[in-house]
Amino acid sequence: MDRCLQLARNGFPAAMPNPAVGAVLVVNDQIIGEGYTSAYGGPHAEVNAINSVRNENLLKKATLYVSLEPCSHYGKTPPCSDLIIAKNIPKIVIGTVDPFAKVAGRGIEKLFTAGREVIVGALEEECQAINTRFFTFHKKKRPFIILKWAQTLDGFIAPSSDKRDRKKPVWITNDYSRQRVHKLRTEEQAILVGTNTVLQDNPSLTARDWHGNNPLRVVIDREGKIPTDSTVFNGETKTLVFTEKQQKNQQNLEFIEVDFNKNLPEQICSVLFEKEIQSLIVEGGTQTLQGFIDAQLWDETWVFTGNNSFQKGIKSPVFQGKLTEKQAILEDILRIYSPTSLPKREEHKTHS
Repeated sequence: MDRCLQLARNGFPAAMPNPAVGAVLVVNDQIIGEGYTSAYGGPHAEVNAINSVRNENLLKKATLYVSLEPCSHYGKTPPCSDLIIAKNIPKIVIGTVDPFAKVAGRGIEKLFTAGREVIVGALEEECQAINTRFFTFHKKKRPFIILKWAQTLDGFIAPSSDKRDRKKPVWITNDYSRQRVHKLRTEEQAILVGTNTVLQDNPSLTARDWHGNNPLRVVIDREGKIPTDSTVFNGETKTLVFTEKQQKNQQNLEFIEVDFNKNLPEQICSVLFEKEIQSLIVEGGTQTLQGFIDAQLWDETWVFTGNNSFQKGIKSPVFQGKLTEKQAILEDILRIYSPTSLPKREEHKTHS
C-alpha cells in the first residue's frame, strides 16, 4: 500500500476532479503490474495496473492493492470493479472506502458478491490524506480551502497607499517564492481575490512561472467597481465574479448574484461545490481572508514571510492553526554555493 501511495502522487493534479489513486498487482510477493490514475477522463489506476501485466494468466492468482475503493458506476470510464471481476483477480486489498455517493461501498459490495476476498482499511488514514481535497469535497460539501498571503517581518501584507506609486503588486518576497505560488496554482482548481486586491494590484491570477493549467479565477466585486480593462477580465482563463449587480455573462466570464448581507464565504463555497470545484486558494486581501477565517472555512494556510518591513500599511489576517511545516526559500541560487551570504525568506504552512 505504501507503493500505491507513491504511485498515486504521480496522478496529482492532472486526475482532478477524480482522486489520485495508485494500484499494484502482486503474485508470490513479486509486483507484476502497477499503475496510477490518468489525467481526467483517462483510465483509472486499476485499469492501468491490469494493462501493464505482460502475462494476463497471472491475474487469476494475483492480489490487487489499491489505495481507494474501485468504482462501481459508469462515468468517463466503465466501472473498475467490473474489470477486476472479469479478469478473475481473487483478492483485493483496499486502502479506504470512496466517499463519493455513487460509489461509497458499492464497489466493495460488488466484489464481495462476486466471491472475491476483500480487505479494507490498509493504511486508511494515509490513503485519505493523499486525497484530502476529494474527501473534503464529498464529506463537507465544499472545496478544500487554502489561505495564502505574503507578509513582512512586522506583519503587513501591503504598504499604506502613500507608499504605492502604480497599480501593480508590491513584492514582499522573491522570485522563488512567486514560482512556488505559481506551482501551487497549477495544483488547485480555483483562486479567489477580493475587490480591493484587484483595484490595487491588477493581478493575473495565472500560473505564468510554472508549467500547468491556470486555476479558475474567482473575484468578489459587490458593486461592480472593477474596471472592465482589468487583467482578471481579459478572457485568458475562465473567471467567476460574485456580485450583487446583475450583469451579462461574456466569454470566459460569468457573473453570479449573491446576497452580501448573508455569509459570503458560505455562499461562495456552495456555488463552487455545485460547479464541482474541489479546491480553492484564497489569496487576498486581508478582509477576504479574514472572512473565511471567521467563518471557519479553511483547511490549510500558506504564509510567506519576507525579509523586510513596512512599519505601516494593511495588517495581515489574524488566525490560529497548527504549524505543520516551515521551509526557507532561497533568495538567490548562489546560496547553494554561499549559504551565509544572502538573506532568506520563509514559508509557513498550517492546518486548521
